[in-house]
Amino acid sequence: MKVMPQELEIWYLIPALRKEITKILISDFAMSQRQASETIELTESAVSQYLKSKRGNELKFSKEQMKEINETARKIVEKGNANEELYKLCVKFRGSENLCDLHRKQDHSISKDCDLCVLD
Repeated sequence: MKVMPQELEIWYLIPALRKEITKILISDFAMSQRQASETIELTESAVSQYLKSKRGNELKFSKEQMKEINETARKIVEKGNANEELYKLCVKFRGSENLCDLHRKQDHSISKDCDLCVLD
């Protein structure tokens, strides 16, 4: 089945990022689930599902990516506007090795030298 890079972002990247940011808000910034849900603009039930690993598990991040995610969580706490910060992170992670690997698993027609995610 053909899969567009944007579909991967919607189905896998955004949920995985939300999961990690939610966990950081609760563990590093001592937020309650309710506070985290308000901060990242999600329902409390979505936050609960991220914390219980019922959502956002298909994509794993490198240590370097986790540093970026932690920095994004800090910016969200300091400045607000979670959607803008999440979008910036999505753009930054386009064409990353782990996202491309997932794309190849989902769509076997994707070649090793694919650059679809980073076309201008």
